[in-house]
Amino acid sequence: MVQTLRPTTLRTVLTPKALIRLVLGWGAFLLTIPARPILASPLPGPALIAVLAAIVLVIVVCAFGVVSEAEHLARRLGDPYGTLVLTLSIVLIEVILISAVMLGPGEHATIARDSVMAVSMIILNLVVGAALLVGGLRHSRLRPNRAGVSAYLSVLVVLTAVAFALPAVIGSRGAYSPTQEIPIIVLTVVLYAFFLWRQIGAQSEDFREVGLMNSDAEFAPQQNARAEVVARTAVLVATVVPIVLLSHDMAALLDDGLNRLGAPIALSGILIAMIVFLPETITTIRAAYMGEIQRVSNLCHGALVSTVGLTIPAVLTIGLLTGQTVILAETPANLVLLGVTLLLTVTTFGGGRVTALHGAPHLLLFVLYGLSVFV
Repeated sequence: MVQTLRPTTLRTVLTPKALIRLVLGWGAFLLTIPARPILASPLPGPALIAVLAAIVLVIVVCAFGVVSEAEHLARRLGDPYGTLVLTLSIVLIEVILISAVMLGPGEHATIARDSVMAVSMIILNLVVGAALLVGGLRHSRLRPNRAGVSAYLSVLVVLTAVAFALPAVIGSRGAYSPTQEIPIIVLTVVLYAFFLWRQIGAQSEDFREVGLMNSDAEFAPQQNARAEVVARTAVLVATVVPIVLLSHDMAALLDDGLNRLGAPIALSGILIAMIVFLPETITTIRAAYMGEIQRVSNLCHGALVSTVGLTIPAVLTIGLLTGQTVILAETPANLVLLGVTLLLTVTTFGGGRVTALHGAPHLLLFVLYGLSVFV
């Protein structure tokens, strides 16, 4: 039985479009390896623009491939399992990318803080705001599962406080001391692991669409499609990896271009975070367009819980092992923006019904965050 299913499964998953995306993504990455000495030297303006545009184009094409596989998995597995596959695949690679930068040459004391802060504002304001605007204009009755959203936000409030606020209060110069880092690492990992255990276990219904709770229909195909689930997961991960690998090369080109323009260097981190989370952004907007508002929460709030819950322990552990100082404390302006964002998120999803009007303040907050980068 299994042997007769394998060729069919491969043909179903490895479609011509999927193969083209894989070849394009990995081929572009392999081409950048011998070209890195050239890319490391200052390129003429037109050449810089052309190479950067080509890399961004490949990343966008691969991103649509990730979205396609994630949507197939979501239909097979149902929420929160389907969206969790996409979220963890992207977040884990984001953590690996930050860790690779820290382990590379040079000082990168604030790389984790700047990256996670950028991701937080992008997800909670730009992506959520756009999703609510799109979904609210198309649907009049968007009702999230308040129990699930409340669980996300409860964990987020604590994790963001530990990441950005507490180091300024009990740490030294914005960094935890080595004796403080060990309990922070352990407690963060325990909280995140407990959250995942409850999310996929006893409280899984809290993270499903309100109209689909207690429904077993969405899980019917799961027993007969394990091979397809495994194959699609592998293709999804194989398509995500070139996105992040190419974004590392794109970062150097962006830094060069922004330096020539005199733009703030922090803008590079924001643009990279937007590219890395592009697959999840596309999936979120599509979910909102289809009226799947709880899936919007699962993708956005779940991604941020995973980002903070995995990044902070990872970078603190690297700091302990390598003797690097990891500065996590945020500036007062960013703490105010993050605090207002969390408060706005509570009021947006706490009312039981969300509309396009709820999305507009989130988008305004992201614009204010963008303005603060240039101050």
